[in-house]
Amino acid sequence: MFVLVEMVDTVRIPPWNFQRQLNEAVTEELNKKLANKVVYNVGLCICLYDIIKLEDSYIFPGDGASHTKVHFRYVVFHPFLDEILVGKIKYCSQEGVHVSLGFFDDIIIPPESLQQPAKFDEAEQVWVWEYETDEGAHDLYMDQGEEIRFRVADEVFLDTSPTGPSKAAETPAAPGAGAGAAAAAAAAAPEPEQKKEPPYTLIGSVSEPGLGLLSWWNN
Repeated sequence: MFVLVEMVDTVRIPPWNFQRQLNEAVTEELNKKLANKVVYNVGLCICLYDIIKLEDSYIFPGDGASHTKVHFRYVVFHPFLDEILVGKIKYCSQEGVHVSLGFFDDIIIPPESLQQPAKFDEAEQVWVWEYETDEGAHDLYMDQGEEIRFRVADEVFLDTSPTGPSKAAETPAAPGAGAGAAAAAAAAAPEPEQKKEPPYTLIGSVSEPGLGLLSWWNN
């Protein structure tokens, strides 16, 4: 679930931190920059593990801070595929069951990866496993807050780096329209609402025996 990743970065230390030990100042700056951040194709950064090497520090013209190239290892949350994890159901939707590990919430178990047959209860807003027994079918509800054991089936990284202006903002004004009219039109045009996508998502599965709500198998 957690891995050590070796990284290299140039750390800027402001002048008011020069009186501190370099290792201490570098540790603070690295954690400030990386802790609780997702690095593309790496995972969710948790905390600094250790510093391997500090190269020479430099002060550049016009900047009173020091700049030090640092080789270090960072603790990263990045479970391997097929790893079994235990989390809690955050909520359910038509898209599937949304699971939280407490420190990481972007986990979804899609409908096709649930125990089958499954149905979505619109009134209760929960997924239900229609468990077949000799006495007939029993509805097992996947309620919010329940502990759930799942297998990591896939992962999705999304590059959330800033992009350039949208095409709408770059559309030229109509011929004969002044700059003021163009600015007014741009201000009046409503910006389309964009759903904020998480930079790192885990896709889970509970479609195998032994997976699913812990209460199902402990009773």
